[in-house]
Amino acid sequence: MVLVVNGVLQEEPPIDSRSLYAAHPIYRETAAQLHSMPAKLVGPVGLLYVQQREMAATLPHDRSGAVALAHLDGAGTEDAAAAMVQRVTELALGFPEGRVELQLVGGYSDPRNYSEELFYNILSAFHKQPIEIDLTLCCVGELNTTVRGGIHWPVIYGIGLNVKTGEIFPATFPDKGPDQALRSARHLTGGQQVLDVYDCGLGLLRIGPFNYDPLRGVDLWLAQSDQFILQHLSTSPDVEPPHFVSQVRATLKYIQDNQFPAVTVFRDNRPHYYRRDETTGVWQPMRYDTNF
Repeated sequence: MVLVVNGVLQEEPPIDSRSLYAAHPIYRETAAQLHSMPAKLVGPVGLLYVQQREMAATLPHDRSGAVALAHLDGAGTEDAAAAMVQRVTELALGFPEGRVELQLVGGYSDPRNYSEELFYNILSAFHKQPIEIDLTLCCVGELNTTVRGGIHWPVIYGIGLNVKTGEIFPATFPDKGPDQALRSARHLTGGQQVLDVYDCGLGLLRIGPFNYDPLRGVDLWLAQSDQFILQHLSTSPDVEPPHFVSQVRATLKYIQDNQFPAVTVFRDNRPHYYRRDETTGVWQPMRYDTNF
């Protein structure tokens, strides 16, 4: 019994978001507070963007509280939950014991009910962890859904986390950091693992090394119309943001040019490392030798 909902230890995780909200209206209130915040447009300076099937953990400079953030889509959920808890626990070693909190944002009342399945899988994964975890925010399902033209749309598409203050806020990110096409190629070709992409001790963004299987018919995919790509490569084609297809095309082109990334991208099995430039605050590639 490790998941704590509204201060109460749970024997089992909630079966769906509706039952959670019905039993604990406090989550409606905290979701409403999140919705009341204007969405911030976050630029590249000082940003660590976590893509789909990625996670990152870090500490603020005053070491007041460790935090891990992940973008989970149903792949590798149990391992990711365990890794997030482990990283936060490791980073918090030697500091006064505090509670571990879980905030869940994203997913909406989609036609396939996919978000509810994901909601249950995520809470189940955290419920299996060997420590108490307080669910303090849950803005998913009906609480993250609006209806326009008879179509259900997500209200919040992305969130930001201010590591210094702990504030969570709705956000958009025009710049998604280095190696975007490479990182997207991994999950588009079926990579299931949620990768930890940040070493907070060294301040390094670390991409790879990883391999993926060549994508059959990538030339045919690139020859298709935008509408075809949208309908067949999105789980929610009616509500994708405008840049979705262009990003998918860029990823497909990257896969076409790099069918075997272990050979063409990660030579000598070396990750791509990036360090934040002290002057500009944006990521710059660097060579980092681990053999010492």
